[in-house]
Amino acid sequence: MSAIKVRFAPSPTGNLHVGNLRTALVNYLFARKFDGHFMLRIDDTDEERSTVAFEESIRADLSWMGMTWDSEDRQSNRLARYDEALADLVAKGRAYACYETPEELSLKRKAQLGAGRPPVYDRAGLKLTDEAKAKLEADGRKPHWRFLLNDSQVSWHDKVRGDVAYHMSSLSDPVLMREDGRVIYTLASVVDDIDHGITHILRGEDHVTNSTAQIQLFEALDATPPSMGHMALLAGADGEGLSKRIGSLSIGELRANGLEPEAIASLLARIGTADPVVPHNDLAVIIDGFDISRFGRATAKFDPAELDAVNARIVQELDFDVVVGKLDALGVGGGADFWKTVRGNIRIVSEAADWWQICTAPITPIMDAPDVTTAAASLLPDGDLSAEIWSDWTKSIAAKTGVKGKGLFMPLRLALTGQDKGPEIAPLLAFMGRDRVIARLQGDSA
Repeated sequence: MSAIKVRFAPSPTGNLHVGNLRTALVNYLFARKFDGHFMLRIDDTDEERSTVAFEESIRADLSWMGMTWDSEDRQSNRLARYDEALADLVAKGRAYACYETPEELSLKRKAQLGAGRPPVYDRAGLKLTDEAKAKLEADGRKPHWRFLLNDSQVSWHDKVRGDVAYHMSSLSDPVLMREDGRVIYTLASVVDDIDHGITHILRGEDHVTNSTAQIQLFEALDATPPSMGHMALLAGADGEGLSKRIGSLSIGELRANGLEPEAIASLLARIGTADPVVPHNDLAVIIDGFDISRFGRATAKFDPAELDAVNARIVQELDFDVVVGKLDALGVGGGADFWKTVRGNIRIVSEAADWWQICTAPITPIMDAPDVTTAAASLLPDGDLSAEIWSDWTKSIAAKTGVKGKGLFMPLRLALTGQDKGPEIAPLLAFMGRDRVIARLQGDSA
């Protein structure tokens, strides 16, 4: 395969959410899989909605995910280039001026729909004489510019959808430049992809119609269209679109909720494919297993509960040296021994702090069976506590009380932790300390 170059082109008009992060991730994994080039392009031509804060947030999210980019550019630096490309298209007869107002265009569409016809632009701008244009401009009208589509079929082999073909007669000539001189995505994106040498465009299936027109635009600008792949859009676990709920699925919020970036990558790299989701805590392994051809056309379902489960499996396998910085920041002591004791029972790293508090700060014991806990306090072996005392200690409690199994172990757990489930009690004893264990078994907060 020849040198690959892909791009992720977010608009800094909002925070990254799971939908557009998935697009970024697919491009990143595809590039890294084939030793290609991953570019970050900031599509910031919407001056009213674009902000520095959103751009910084996007960069922070990508960096947190480990998705480093090899180069970058921004559309606001390239406005003169878009004007140049438009002039080229006008000279070739492939772009033309139109003078309808948005209200007039809306009335045209309503009339067409009312007559049972598709709302395709009627190319009235092509029929204007120079005199008519001059009069409109003298009256204060400014033109917007449209791309003249060829009346032909456009086809390509899509890396996700297979063979795709659309006839252009069903599409309106797309607007390239607004009347106020602001460039439209259709033109800007194609010019950028040409100038940056993009070889593959991988994005959501909502861009299929855009791609159809843009293929002709690439050709009109004397460029070969890149290879394309259009992925099914994400939906919720119930099959409904995520658009209404996307605000609660921002990457910043997932990070704040303790999700690991590798969990997000493990899930987003596989949902929508025929392959099972396998948790990996190494992005290199996710890259190695990535295959764009495995994506199908069926709606890809994103389930936050599945993400939580993937995250838990990753956290439960993390080595101490990977999390020691986080644990220190959380005030969790106990070193590697404590982490190994609790990691199997937590979903996110920060939950280790909850168990550290349970072991080292006062709690309210739950006294479910006082006869058991009173016996346990009296039979606690002398000296330092460790996991090794557990077997003989509980046998002696059972012998004295006649209580075994859950009837023995649950009262001990409730008294010592105030919780009905969690890590094994035996290794927690050393972190609680003798005085605290006895006090809790006697029903005292300690």
